[in-house]
Amino acid sequence: MIVVTGATGNVGRPLTQALAERGQQVTAVSRHTAAVPEGVRHVVADMAEPAGLESTLAGAKALFLLLSGDLHAAGASPADIIGQAAAAGVRRVVLLSTLGVATRPFGTTRIMMRGLEDVVRESGLDWAILRPGGFASNALWWAESVRSQRVVAAPFGDTGVPIIDPADIAEVAAACLLDDLHSGGVYELTGPEVITPRQQSEAIAAALGSPVRFHELTRAEAKAGMTQSMPGELADDTLDILSSPNPAELRVSPDVQRVLGRPPRSFAHWAARNVAAFR
Repeated sequence: MIVVTGATGNVGRPLTQALAERGQQVTAVSRHTAAVPEGVRHVVADMAEPAGLESTLAGAKALFLLLSGDLHAAGASPADIIGQAAAAGVRRVVLLSTLGVATRPFGTTRIMMRGLEDVVRESGLDWAILRPGGFASNALWWAESVRSQRVVAAPFGDTGVPIIDPADIAEVAAACLLDDLHSGGVYELTGPEVITPRQQSEAIAAALGSPVRFHELTRAEAKAGMTQSMPGELADDTLDILSSPNPAELRVSPDVQRVLGRPPRSFAHWAARNVAAFR
């Protein structure tokens, strides 16, 4: 049995589906009740309180660990989850980390994530670490304005990074959970090319078959919107990357190709697959 945390999100949902389709027994863990694929066990749990995970981990052979905001919750101790997994007999853990651990290692959140990476490495379990860059699915932030006004509003319209389709992250995670070949691997995951917000809006327009206008926000306007759903420090951190990506953040990684034997999907592919969100 494989336990997938964050199982109803942009990575966890396709990962759960992929594992179920391969005949694996899967326990999907999320904060709220949600639909899961047929045959998948669903558990509602708060990852900020790992004490409640003991029964969920019992009998599991592998764990996909995605913490999202839970890593930064008051009193959270994500390292305890690794300890619990080892105590429960879990043999393998795949951690969803972040590319920023390597490209901007001194931010507060990345220091915390690097510490968690170290806990995974020292756990005595088989492990793999995934470090994705920006997600193509972040474009869903624009869905409402595209639906209502046919407008994408974003800062730094002509500055891009090689964002990745979360479905590719999920496929790499599945490979790492199932194949001993990837034990001890640290994979940097990006899309196939650098793409700007303006180019993303063009790809959404192409998927819709109708024009979409791009409106460039100031940094202050963008931060005001972002802080409605994330701490101000994290918003500033994200805006620093989006405004001035460094060479490591602009690099297109070969790791998706290395693991899956095919290149990563383009943003245009993601937009076409998710066009219903923008109609």
